[in-house]
Amino acid sequence: MEQSTRPRRILVVDDEPFVLKVLVRQLTQLGYEEILSYEHAQDALDVLQHDNHQVDVVFTDLQMPGMDGVEFLRQLVQRGYDGQVVLVSGEDARILKSAEKLAYSRGLRVLGSLAKPATREQLQQRLHGDAQPEPLKTATAPYPPDELRAAIAAGQLVACYQPQVAFATGEVMGVEAMVGWTHPRDGLVSAERLLGGAEYYGVLNDLTRGMLQSTLEQAAQWQHLGDDFRVGINLSMDDLAALDFPDFIVEAAARARFSLSRIVLEINEARLTRDRLISLDVLTRLRLKRISLLIDDFGTGQSSLEHLRDIPFDELKLDGGFVHGASRDASLNAIVKASLLLARQLNMRTIAQGIDDLEDWQVLRDMSCEVAQGSFVGPPMLGDALPQWAQDWAQRYAALAK
Repeated sequence: MEQSTRPRRILVVDDEPFVLKVLVRQLTQLGYEEILSYEHAQDALDVLQHDNHQVDVVFTDLQMPGMDGVEFLRQLVQRGYDGQVVLVSGEDARILKSAEKLAYSRGLRVLGSLAKPATREQLQQRLHGDAQPEPLKTATAPYPPDELRAAIAAGQLVACYQPQVAFATGEVMGVEAMVGWTHPRDGLVSAERLLGGAEYYGVLNDLTRGMLQSTLEQAAQWQHLGDDFRVGINLSMDDLAALDFPDFIVEAAARARFSLSRIVLEINEARLTRDRLISLDVLTRLRLKRISLLIDDFGTGQSSLEHLRDIPFDELKLDGGFVHGASRDASLNAIVKASLLLARQLNMRTIAQGIDDLEDWQVLRDMSCEVAQGSFVGPPMLGDALPQWAQDWAQRYAALAK
């Protein structure tokens, strides 16, 4: 925060008079002169509602009688408060983290949180930070089904591949195939928006089958990159509901001369909620053909353990939301460890998505996760770029292993 944007007016809310007095004194020692302090959240809201002077930063406790900190934050949003917020509390670190995430999600500009007792240095660090609200995900209208089908027929879909490597050896283990659309008006449309629209209108079956054949043909050219090189392909709800899908994929692999044992079909938990009986029929037949089944984004859907019990998954992919930052967040760390232990006990191969920096790499490697995927390893890329990436990765891994 530049000197020109230094907070001019600070409001502090804490129901403990001694803590309130200490916070005010510390802020005064840091050079802040306009400090409003209140023991009751409602009194603070009344000031924000009626005072003509802008409050730049609000410090608030969470555990308060009458109106607690979570309700106070909600009221700030409802009253249009556009300043910054710092949470200061003696509550459990996980509660503090949840409150911080909630404030972000509501659009508040959160400078961070502090555990009591906060030091003057910690206060100064927060006040010199920068806060932006966490961007809210906005719904994007799906493309009309006729436009999607025309794009499939015109060959406007392009395959991108994100590489996967072994933590232990650095060996290239395979890729996850992703689909994009070179839209004549909108440019490159992401897989998330494309697949969302396609699935919404029930044409993802055509899309998946059209891409699967070309993906297997291209992947057949890369088998020299690793002895166990495999290609991951995401399945749709339509695929899981099509009893002929196992036969289709066997024929596609035969045409591409690609071994069925090198195919990994990735199934998101959220897509297993339609017709469970048909899905189980399809997935069991796929496993009988020695095609691997991967449960994707493990832990983010419903009834994760029920799916592991009923469906013959042999691979588990940890969601990037749990992986990235596990080196710094004790809760994430515990969730990842427990998931890996569960996978090992079920003899499942483990893949960590969201390996986006060196810390992510090191912590998952030390937990004995098997395969890494994420921007630290390599971003999604066109097929032509994969051989050069493999050469560059070999050099990077040699440096990592030293």
